[in-house]
Amino acid sequence: MAFRPLPGRRSLLKGSLAVSAGLALPAFTRSGRPTAEWGVQTGDVTRDSALVWVRSDRPARMIVETSATESFRDVRRMRGPLIGPGTDFTGTTRLRGLPPGEQIHYRVLLADPDDPRRTSAPVTGAFRTVPDRRRDGVRFVWSGDLAGQGWGINPEFGGYRIFDAMARLDPDFFLFSGDTVYADGPIAASAELPDGSLWRNITTEEKSKVAESLAEFRGAFRYNLLDEHLRRFNARVPSIVQWDDHEVRNNWYPGQRIADTDTRYTEKSVDVLAARARRAFGEYFPMPTPRPGAREGRVHRVVRQGPLLDVFVLDMRTYRNANSPGDQTVDPQGILGREQLDWLKRELARSRAVWKVIAADMPIGLVVPDTTEGRPHVEAVAQGDPGAPLGRELQIAELLRFIKHRRITGTVWLTADVHHTSAQHYQPARAAFGDFEPFWEFVSGPLNAGAFPATELDATFGPERVWVKAPTTANVSPAGGHQFFGEVDIDGGSGELTVRLREMGGTVLFRKTLQPGLVGQ
Repeated sequence: MAFRPLPGRRSLLKGSLAVSAGLALPAFTRSGRPTAEWGVQTGDVTRDSALVWVRSDRPARMIVETSATESFRDVRRMRGPLIGPGTDFTGTTRLRGLPPGEQIHYRVLLADPDDPRRTSAPVTGAFRTVPDRRRDGVRFVWSGDLAGQGWGINPEFGGYRIFDAMARLDPDFFLFSGDTVYADGPIAASAELPDGSLWRNITTEEKSKVAESLAEFRGAFRYNLLDEHLRRFNARVPSIVQWDDHEVRNNWYPGQRIADTDTRYTEKSVDVLAARARRAFGEYFPMPTPRPGAREGRVHRVVRQGPLLDVFVLDMRTYRNANSPGDQTVDPQGILGREQLDWLKRELARSRAVWKVIAADMPIGLVVPDTTEGRPHVEAVAQGDPGAPLGRELQIAELLRFIKHRRITGTVWLTADVHHTSAQHYQPARAAFGDFEPFWEFVSGPLNAGAFPATELDATFGPERVWVKAPTTANVSPAGGHQFFGEVDIDGGSGELTVRLREMGGTVLFRKTLQPGLVGQ
């Protein structure tokens, strides 16, 4: 698929970000007109709709104008919500009735509720709606893990410059595969690097400690928007966002209680923290609101991207059971919960897309231990026993068996979480459990966080690590490299899906092309 030129877009924010976060850029004033200096975002774009996000400095009416041209000669205007302190001055408007497969230019204005003539300066962006035609192809990027392990926005390093490398590929969307913030990871003013130099962070009051209050969770999400590269990326590339553990707390699960010995937290109920985090998560990303009767705060969903692609966004946090040694012979709840697993099977069977990307926030065959409670428990799916499925593996075995027996083609697993990049091929001939068809799992990340050595593989589903790049020591800073993202390019003519694993500057490290219409490959 030929690259499409990026349209020109207005710059988002002016001025230096290299400030103490006590200033919490931008420094809003209450006189004059509303301002929207945190940029704009779009999310869950379909063939005829999109979600547009903005944050104001005060109560304001959100207004979105769209046009087929950057000059905005012919404008369609949508009146959005009245936004205020109840959502931390964030607002999302759903655009409907858009033409499929077209470039949409938009601008957001904020109007004073008492005097609609007083509006903010417009903040502009653009996106492409999903095409109806297969020949247009699809290209997207994915990664996760932003501002982890104390490595925050460092202006001397260039900030979150990996977002510029992703933008240069002109993707149709960005799949943000969890750990979108590190609410449990304070950002200090500086950290020493192995060569004795200092990594210098922008800091904020909310990021000086672990997040507990709603205000602190909101501050964690707001922190990343201080980076000009991310704001610029948000204005030009739509997102599909999921969450993992660090939006709340490392390795959390429902019902967990924080030990009294962890004096960082005065709130000991993880359920309370998760509810606050989920609210902030929904406020700071353009996320769909739950349908009537749906579970409140639902993250898992299908985002359809035309005849070539459906994206199945999983939530491997909200419904999981407690972390344990993972040696149960019966485990109906697993990592997805029965309701979500049944939903996933149903939607995979319904899908008519050539490719079905399963966006998992955790890997399947990589052993991810949890030692936060002083015991060797399982944090993801694999527990290190190479034999028949046990614990959470039982649920994955059920899903893989279903995919095989329903002859569902084109499943590809994408994930992040483990802070290195790799490609795993799963083959029943190598597996203790063999009732499935071969499939690929690709790992990428981090975006801007500590990088870690590759984790062990569990042989239950027969994974082979075909390729990997990871450091040999733990918590390598972004200055030490090992920051990664992945690209998926689906050709509109042949239907071939090509995965490229890339490093921070965009260099391709690994490439794999898969053929359409095959049951396993």
